[in-house]
Amino acid sequence: MSHSTTPITLTITQELGGLRLDQALQKLMPEHSRSRIQGWIKDGLVTIANETPTAKLKVWGGEKIEIIPQATPESTAFSAEDIAIDVVYEDDHIIVINKPAGLVVHPAAGNWEGTLLNALLHHAPQLKDIPRAGIVHRLDKDTSGLLVVAKTLAAQTHLVRQLQARTVKREYRTIVWGQVWRNGKIDQPIGRHSHARTKMAINRMGKPAVTQYEVLDRFGVHTYMRCMLETGRTHQIRVHMQHLKAPIVGDPVYGIRGILPLRHMSQNLREVLLNFKRQALHAIRLGLIHPATGEPMEWQVELAADMKILLEAMRQENLPQEEAETVFVYEYDEDEAYADDEEWLDEDEDAE
Repeated sequence: MSHSTTPITLTITQELGGLRLDQALQKLMPEHSRSRIQGWIKDGLVTIANETPTAKLKVWGGEKIEIIPQATPESTAFSAEDIAIDVVYEDDHIIVINKPAGLVVHPAAGNWEGTLLNALLHHAPQLKDIPRAGIVHRLDKDTSGLLVVAKTLAAQTHLVRQLQARTVKREYRTIVWGQVWRNGKIDQPIGRHSHARTKMAINRMGKPAVTQYEVLDRFGVHTYMRCMLETGRTHQIRVHMQHLKAPIVGDPVYGIRGILPLRHMSQNLREVLLNFKRQALHAIRLGLIHPATGEPMEWQVELAADMKILLEAMRQENLPQEEAETVFVYEYDEDEAYADDEEWLDEDEDAE
């Protein structure tokens, strides 16, 4: 959302004579991009002698320009918003939150408002003085569950060091396609995908990424699993489950491609799956050393309600085990098994 700011009056200098209006204004206001200035002109926020010009208008020097600049979404991203949050624990040093699916943790392109950060600034206004409002790790928008926020700079520094030292315990629950038959560990580095820059992939030049997994329950064409993070790379569990050829149910980026085994599922399970609109991933347990007292602390929350409904529908299936082994088809793209070795954007130690 844009917000009006104080009007600005400028005079086109003689040396800018002969330039287009947008070019001249960009030289007078280098802190703003030309595309942003063009947007203001198009929206009628730039006037010359009470007339609204076009961006292509040539200026000759001496013109008086009045501009009503619009604040960028980024400039208002760190504002408090009254958004309800589920606080599991809070003291003078940390806040532990059970984040719902659908809530973005930190403002970014496309999500400059309505984030957990905005909610935190309303809940604890003093967080405005802490970098990133005390956020030290993140969950994807559509991943639910526990995360910790620092309320002081000292606490934030302490928690970041714990994350770097891999001493923060993070346990997730997930439901994947296919049947996983044994427990194990995935130790595969993760970096940016070579072609799709918003995706991550197994990448030999990426950062180390280790996920331990344990089978909790097997169904006809699904498995309910526990995943423990040793590292915290962006989309780590989602990429590692894809690598295991057991993609997470509902994952829109790393999920199943190919034929869903619909004829082997009841109508009820089909409907529940079709209505499940996110990746089935929930941060159920969090353990850390309290940054002020030095005491180990741990929290566990219930499985998210929508995942409970999904599990219940799967438990009602009566597919024979020997038949289940043959019905699942997952098309795995070997081109994505390893992304090209490349320079890729650095990331925080902050995501699952």
